[in-house]
Amino acid sequence: MKAEILALLRERADYVSGQELCEIFGVSRTAVWKAVGQLRKEGYSIEAVQNKGYRLNFEEPDVYCQSELSSRINTKWVGKPAHFYESIGSTNAQAKIDAENGAENGTLIVADRQTAGRGRRGRSWASPAGTNIYFTLILKPDFNPDKAAMLTIVMAMSVAEGIRGQLPASALGASKSSNPYIGVKWPNDIVVNGKKVCGILTEMSLEHDYIQNVVIGVGINVRRQEFAPEIAAAATSLEEEWGIQISRCALIGAIMGAFERNYEIFCKRESLIDLRENYDSMLVNRDREVCVLEPKGEYRGIARGINDRGELLVERRDGTVTEVYAGEVSVRGIYGYV
Repeated sequence: MKAEILALLRERADYVSGQELCEIFGVSRTAVWKAVGQLRKEGYSIEAVQNKGYRLNFEEPDVYCQSELSSRINTKWVGKPAHFYESIGSTNAQAKIDAENGAENGTLIVADRQTAGRGRRGRSWASPAGTNIYFTLILKPDFNPDKAAMLTIVMAMSVAEGIRGQLPASALGASKSSNPYIGVKWPNDIVVNGKKVCGILTEMSLEHDYIQNVVIGVGINVRRQEFAPEIAAAATSLEEEWGIQISRCALIGAIMGAFERNYEIFCKRESLIDLRENYDSMLVNRDREVCVLEPKGEYRGIARGINDRGELLVERRDGTVTEVYAGEVSVRGIYGYV
């Protein structure tokens, strides 16, 4: 009930009487009073005025807890249920355990801190508390395994859309260079001003060529922070780029909403055909020279967007177009990270 009361107070932006809260949630005034007291202990500033009721102070800190998270997710099924951990080994590892133990499609695992965060190819992912977003979404799709790789692209689009949706109009286009203010480096890194702000790790569990589950882990750099020397030149954070504080739970809620829309579009044809144009519009590699690294060597060409399977279309110097599959090669920009 705490999350529901919180969501209602945020929606009204004014006083809501205790009697109305009792009637809406079918509980006693004492139960409402206790729930408000618990929310205050979690960090919310809630006024209580006789004959007026309760009002949420919107100049609240970035409260990051189960109640705040649940109150921010307004979807049909994506991100429901949501489980919040103050500290966890890895959200992907926990999601795999939960999925095997019967967690339902759309379950979300969120942590304030990871002690064993992982990136691609087993690399460690620094995951301090009070700074960033770490979450993993559990999916149990009924399509063929060869379609699952495209879900990484669906999530990348959704993260970019979610971030854009949380920025004030004054911030859009106000980045520090002429680069796109936010975009996707194929296939799934979110970049701002040519620097990485988010990574995505998708893992699939199979049994007899049938997908048991897919877990999609996302890490987003939110607050200003010191990055390790080896990545400092290529990494940034949302706060560093825009100088504004973004609610982490609100951003997660926005991403869940965007993912639900995009995922349902994807599932209609089990293809990126209806999402391709939108993705290409975010693609910072598009119409830029890239270097493709593959086992047989490397070559350069111009990235022309993706096809319906999410492969990058690279136009080579002889005019031929090569379809680059993310699992087989790496793509690097010629200038800097992008």
